Amino acid sequence: MNEITDQGRLQNLEPVGDATQYAVQIHGLITYSPLFENFNLSEIRLLARFMQVYRAQAGVEIIREGEAGDFMMVLIEGSVEVFKQDRWNSPRLIAVIDPGKTVGEMSMIDGEPRFATCVAAEPCLIAVLSRESLARIILEQPILGAKILMELVLLLSQRLRQTSAKLVSFMDKEPE
Repeated sequence: MNEITDQGRLQNLEPVGDATQYAVQIHGLITYSPLFENFNLSEIRLLARFMQVYRAQAGVEIIREGEAGDFMMVLIEGSVEVFKQDRWNSPRLIAVIDPGKTVGEMSMIDGEPRFATCVAAEPCLIAVLSRESLARIILEQPILGAKILMELVLLLSQRLRQTSAKLVSFMDKEPE
């Protein structure tokens, strides 16, 4: 069993087992996945050995803003709504995640609290990669580990550029 047995983090999800049985399905999503778009099926199969799969029913909170987190998730089936608390502490829908997309990369890498809350909008199937599993990949499969890290850096860089562009656009609209 993988180290993702901490019931505090994934207590509302039903464990399904390791992700090897879903490797072909995950590979089929790569055209929708910025993180895995450059991975071939054998790389996905190898990565899947280090991941655990969970089911979440509609309405189940998967990640809570502000909580500690050391794992990221790949959505295999379903959709997830992402909420961010506004300045009045009201949840604001900021994104809807579809199959092939990932969430939780920032906390997995930097160990900081979760940026937003993720809730299953419909029944979901989710593959989870923990920081500890990523470290094992880097040690046991260094070429795959380097590729994952490089893709994570590119993904986070793209998101930062998109966010910066939105910020500049917003600042241009602000009256002086």
